[in-house]
Amino acid sequence: MQITEKIITQAEALQPEMVAQRRDFHKYAESGWFEMRTTSIIARKLTELGYEVLTGEDVCDRDARMGVADDATLDKQYERAIAQGADPEFVQATRGGMTGAIGILRCGEGPTVALRFDIDALGVIESQDADHRPFAEGWNSVNPGMMHACGHDGHATVGLGVAKVLMDIKEHLRGTVKLIFQPAEEGVRGAKSIVAKGHLNGVDYLLGTHVTGNTKYPNCMVCPGAKDSLATSKYDVIFHGKSAHAGGSPNGGNNAMLAAATAVLNLQAIPRHGGGATRINVGKLVAGSGRNVICDEAFMEIETRGANTELNTYVENYALRILENAAAMHGCTVEYKLMGAAESLTSDVSLAQRLRKVWEAAGFTLTEEDMMTAGGSEDFSYMMNAVQQQGGQATFFRTLTKLSAGAHNRRFDFDEVFLQNGVKLFCTAVYDLLKTTTK
Repeated sequence: MQITEKIITQAEALQPEMVAQRRDFHKYAESGWFEMRTTSIIARKLTELGYEVLTGEDVCDRDARMGVADDATLDKQYERAIAQGADPEFVQATRGGMTGAIGILRCGEGPTVALRFDIDALGVIESQDADHRPFAEGWNSVNPGMMHACGHDGHATVGLGVAKVLMDIKEHLRGTVKLIFQPAEEGVRGAKSIVAKGHLNGVDYLLGTHVTGNTKYPNCMVCPGAKDSLATSKYDVIFHGKSAHAGGSPNGGNNAMLAAATAVLNLQAIPRHGGGATRINVGKLVAGSGRNVICDEAFMEIETRGANTELNTYVENYALRILENAAAMHGCTVEYKLMGAAESLTSDVSLAQRLRKVWEAAGFTLTEEDMMTAGGSEDFSYMMNAVQQQGGQATFFRTLTKLSAGAHNRRFDFDEVFLQNGVKLFCTAVYDLLKTTTK
């Protein structure tokens, strides 16, 4: 237990430093593919710790990224990152939305363990209520419409704490550790591009976590696994028609709004599947320019979900047929672009049970069950499935922490004890998987 005790002691000693770092990330929140300042700071700290560091084109496959903004918007975000204190050396590689960083620690022959830490914020306007702690204490987001409302500021900070502790115990490890600081998890846009770059090839064990409310488990620190996340596909859709005078020549136009409305009603009527839960949602519809003009363009944002990848594919294919036929019905055309996607996710039971034993021996309190239902969708699934399909093992454990509001809420905040707890959990797990001693 000597190394385990060292890990716990070091994690607790790092708490003040991690609190400061988390609040810095929170104040300068950057959403998906804009995490330029965040990436540069992570890369600098990993370099100073002695890691082999990858950034820019070496992290994500450029063409496999989903939901990337236009060049003008990316340039504005780059300039803002510099103005807000991005590291001048490492920020250069992030230009054009090539965000994310990977730190590699090589400790001789042995298995490869990969750890995922997502780093992006959400498109949420943060609360300025007097009792919202970040606002009251002066570290709320200064970037309008961007907020760490899901805890990724904490995830990124935990990753840096893990990097520090693992470097300090590296002589007790045999194998390789990859610390993957992933961009654009929100909207499930980033993980696939990391998989496409080959970073999960040869990985034996993959671990990820998410800060999770502990109302149901007030005395527990962790659940060792997760299952049943929903596979999903997210599309931007544009209907193209032909404008005309609504009074003088309505028959001379092709009404894109009517095509979109037809699609909305029929999307919601997609038959459910007997094989499990399915979802369809039209989250946004923008169309029209005036009351006397036949609409020539309509924009929609839609998503499909399924209890597994096969069920999501069923809904997705059905939805695309509806879009195409709704357009044709009204003499319009339609284009759609995949903006995000995730597969279904299920942790390896054997790995979750192994970590349960490790964490119980370290004195941590766990939930009775090995798996929590993941809920929603999570693009960690791409990494997980890539590892599992090549014979490796993966788990997505949940670190249980008191929250001030639910995820994606403008009043979201978490008990910062999560930071040291996250470091303890990751590092004791890695030590067990790569240890050279039984102490």
